[in-house]
Amino acid sequence: MDGILNILKPPGMTSHDVVAFIRRLVGGEKTGHTGTLDPGAAGVLPVCVGRATRVIQFLPGDKEYRAEITFGRATSTGDAFGEVVYRGDATTLTSGALEEALRAFVGEIMQVPPMTSAVRYQGKKLYELARQGVEVKRQPRRVNIYSLRLVRMDRAGTPHPRALVDVACSAGTYIRTLCADLGQLLGCGAYMSFLLRTRAGAFSIDKALTLEEVEECARQGTLLSKLVKVEQALEHLPCIYVRPGAVDRVKSGSPLYWPGVATAPDFLQEGQLVRLCTDRAILAVARSVADPKRPGYYQFQPVRVLI
Repeated sequence: MDGILNILKPPGMTSHDVVAFIRRLVGGEKTGHTGTLDPGAAGVLPVCVGRATRVIQFLPGDKEYRAEITFGRATSTGDAFGEVVYRGDATTLTSGALEEALRAFVGEIMQVPPMTSAVRYQGKKLYELARQGVEVKRQPRRVNIYSLRLVRMDRAGTPHPRALVDVACSAGTYIRTLCADLGQLLGCGAYMSFLLRTRAGAFSIDKALTLEEVEECARQGTLLSKLVKVEQALEHLPCIYVRPGAVDRVKSGSPLYWPGVATAPDFLQEGQLVRLCTDRAILAVARSVADPKRPGYYQFQPVRVLI
């Protein structure tokens, strides 16, 4: 069984819990998720099964979220599960002021990963250190916020108003950090009181399956029809069709030279990831490299053979 399941993770489960649940349903097949979703959060969690686990790193990393932000307080973890470390008053906060502040975060920004993240520090994950009561200095990371839109503001004029915000961002963006930084900019403090991931790459929440639905499909023997094929998941990569005589070279991990190319897109760039395909299957994900012996041509070095 190979492919990707678009799972609607419920709040209260870790991403690892969801993967373990799916692994049991598919009879112990190799499984893995495409990006951690906090235990308290809900939403889209693509889970790769079988051969699809080999392409996780090549899937689009962009995400979309709907976040609830509570103003007038800040917590130790940036979400609703931490201790309150700052008590403020956001009575004067208006939707206009909030929208203006949101605009300051659109584009390329720097973020410091929270101590609750899975970023590694000297071989240990930050959240493991946090559980031991250890806090370390973290280096800021560059992320992209493509859009940030205020959906609704509730309880305006009270000390702790709330807002729903839609976020579209690059991989590696921490929404809890975004919320905390927003509260700091506004001078009133803020934390992420709930988070819903609405899209992860090509997988959207309107097509996500609950765990109960997945379990029922497994019981009825229809789970295979719910898997997104590896070929479909990698459609964002340009396709290089391989001549029959060069297929075995690609399967062995050897470079594909231009004479072995049947067809290729007109515009390619050095270092670009591509699919090496036949009419029937994807053979490998490869990287385009300028051919030193043929100026203006490329050769394609497989980075992950899939067949």
